[in-house]
Amino acid sequence: MLREATCSCGQLKIKVKDDPFLVASCNCLLCQKRTGSVFGISSYFNNEQVIEISGESKSFSSKGDSGLFVNRKFCPNCGSTVFWDAGFLPGHTGVAVGSFADPNFPEPAFNAWTKSKHKWLTFPEHWASSETQDFE
Repeated sequence: MLREATCSCGQLKIKVKDDPFLVASCNCLLCQKRTGSVFGISSYFNNEQVIEISGESKSFSSKGDSGLFVNRKFCPNCGSTVFWDAGFLPGHTGVAVGSFADPNFPEPAFNAWTKSKHKWLTFPEHWASSETQDFE
């Protein structure tokens, strides 16, 4: 199965194959700022699953709550962040789930950085969770 994620204007694209290695909700402050929401939903694919990247992108690199760097790729036209490399998950490419625009995309199985989660926000109880990003 091929999946394509794009920015809002459609100029920046990433194509991946098959299901992601991990789908997670993240409440860290960087994801909150990246999305303009109170959390982000991220999918992670093994780098070998990335089939094609097309379009022009700009990068923004910053240190996350983990102390490791995240290098985000975004569209210089519309500003949408589409994908990234995260120091905490080497060998994988993160892709914003909303960029797939697919309501049938696999459900998150993990909720990270609950220590910075907004207190009024709730997530399904069957998702594993961590105060940080300990996926174990």
